[in-house]
Amino acid sequence: MVKVKLSKKISTGLINSLGAGVVPREGVEHIAVGREQELKSLIQNLGDIADGVAAFRFIIGNYGSGKSFMLQLIRNRAMEQGFVVADADLSSGRRLAGSNNEGLATYRELMSHFATKTRPDGGALVSILEGWINKIQQEVAKDSGMRPNDEGFDDKVEEKIREVVQYIEDLVHGFDFGSVISAYWRGYRQDDDNLKNAALRWLRGEFNTKTEAKQALGVRVIIDDESWYDYIKILAKFVAEIGYKGLIIMLDEAVNLYQIPATVTREKNYNRLLGIFNDTMQCKAEHLGFLIGGTTKFLEDQNRGLFSDPAWRRRTKESRFVAQSGVQEFFGPVIRLNPLSEEEILSLLQRLAEIHASNYQNSKPLPTRECKEFVQEIVNRLGADALLTPGEIVRDFITVLNIMYQNPNMKFGDIIHGDKFKLSVVGGNAESDVAEFSL
Repeated sequence: MVKVKLSKKISTGLINSLGAGVVPREGVEHIAVGREQELKSLIQNLGDIADGVAAFRFIIGNYGSGKSFMLQLIRNRAMEQGFVVADADLSSGRRLAGSNNEGLATYRELMSHFATKTRPDGGALVSILEGWINKIQQEVAKDSGMRPNDEGFDDKVEEKIREVVQYIEDLVHGFDFGSVISAYWRGYRQDDDNLKNAALRWLRGEFNTKTEAKQALGVRVIIDDESWYDYIKILAKFVAEIGYKGLIIMLDEAVNLYQIPATVTREKNYNRLLGIFNDTMQCKAEHLGFLIGGTTKFLEDQNRGLFSDPAWRRRTKESRFVAQSGVQEFFGPVIRLNPLSEEEILSLLQRLAEIHASNYQNSKPLPTRECKEFVQEIVNRLGADALLTPGEIVRDFITVLNIMYQNPNMKFGDIIHGDKFKLSVVGGNAESDVAEFSL
């Protein structure tokens, strides 16, 4: 096996996150096994989005199957390729639509998580705008031979800014968006922090009334629960115009839409999602990708899931040819995460053992035979059919490695074969029939 060489920051982050059952923000590519076809399909989508079209994909799987892991993997790949990425977890307070601005809350969360290759942790909106202005200033200086303090320099910069703004104004709400971008430039030009901050607040959806926005910026509209998706489309076109490949939106935990108790509210959210789906599939949006992570029940439950709507069922149900052939089709709107093989799980555990040993400066990673023993113990206790939900297996494997590191005299076999190593239901969630080991 090739030794894994990672920075202390990344290896510690991987171990701590996985040990807590959380998908790491960095370094996921070092522990990615299997899923080659799924990843290849999503990377193809990135290429299409960069070419100016739009894409919409569901990533569907049971709890612990790797949905969030796959989203994080493609998030990092997209930033590396030059996309702007924004992600958010849906919840009871963050939906696509609602009576208490739940859709706007999702938009605000996405805006706070705007990320690029140089700002991977979010909060990239300011750096995107100022980086764009600086780039234009450099172009003007190069083309005209003028310096920033020369008379007429700012006018030439403004001409180039207006070229982009005019390109956006044709879209729904594009004129107001353009006015706010121009206001940000004026604030930048005049060192007026109040004007810049007002423009940023508007772009982030933080104005509560139209009157407030008019007083601050001279625009008569604000981003609200009904219009937020229109501004996502505008932002996608805008970032593509200023040099990025496009905008990727990732919404995880879509099961929270399935769990909305009120039928009318749940259907309103499904209809909003359908509108986004139709827009992207019909290329009414440009340079925009939506990735939605959800459970099988969220998609296929015919009473409360998307399949309760004939329009959704028609768009996302597996083709009869796929069902009859017994193969998986990776280029449709739905990517279903099937269980990993025993060999893939073993490969994952071996990588984790190497990373753990390297992180704690231990020259002896857990031997392959003991990784195999761990996998076999799971097979014996759970049965092969319940084996491969990587989230649970990984968390318990990290726990075993931690115990062995902290207790050098303990033997691996004694830990995993002992009476205290028992089965329990994941998170006590009634919807999940996945079992895991606990210590």
